[in-house]
Amino acid sequence: MKKKIEKKIEVPDNVEVNIDGSKVKVKGPLGELERSFKLKENIYLKKENNKDVIIGCEKATKKEKKLINTTAAHIKNMIKGVVEGFEYKLQVCFSHFPISVEFDKEKGLLLIKNFLGENKERVAKILPDVDVEIKNDIVIVKGIDKEKVGQSAANIENATRIKAKDRRVYQDGIWIIEKAGKKV
Repeated sequence: MKKKIEKKIEVPDNVEVNIDGSKVKVKGPLGELERSFKLKENIYLKKENNKDVIIGCEKATKKEKKLINTTAAHIKNMIKGVVEGFEYKLQVCFSHFPISVEFDKEKGLLLIKNFLGENKERVAKILPDVDVEIKNDIVIVKGIDKEKVGQSAANIENATRIKAKDRRVYQDGIWIIEKAGKKV
């Protein structure tokens, strides 16, 4: 049965949200994020009381309900990003050869040297607007866009995947230990 569905997203005082059609722009103390959503014609996106964001549909099916909830979650992540930011922590683990890690900010690359004794360094791409800190054996990836921060952390983890050796013996690598404040 089709019914009216509305999702209300509360916006903090220090955050400004602008809606232009299906384009949402969020501005906060840490920065500014902009995103365009692909919405169906019957789904509306508007501001209420010049503050809160409402996304809804008059006669919503299951697909439209999924689309509304997904869009609401993305907007909440944008608001959280410009207020608090997102942080992933990765642990550098090695038992055979000591790994050294360097961040080249100009090129946006994380260089992993001496991984499994390899002469050639492995490279992980860091997306723009993402900062990387290296403290001893912890790599901290920070930013305001959750998707860019998560993808950069995944790129680091994938750069140190071991393919031709037994994973039970060779546990070397850089592994995600904390995702946006949650232990993994």
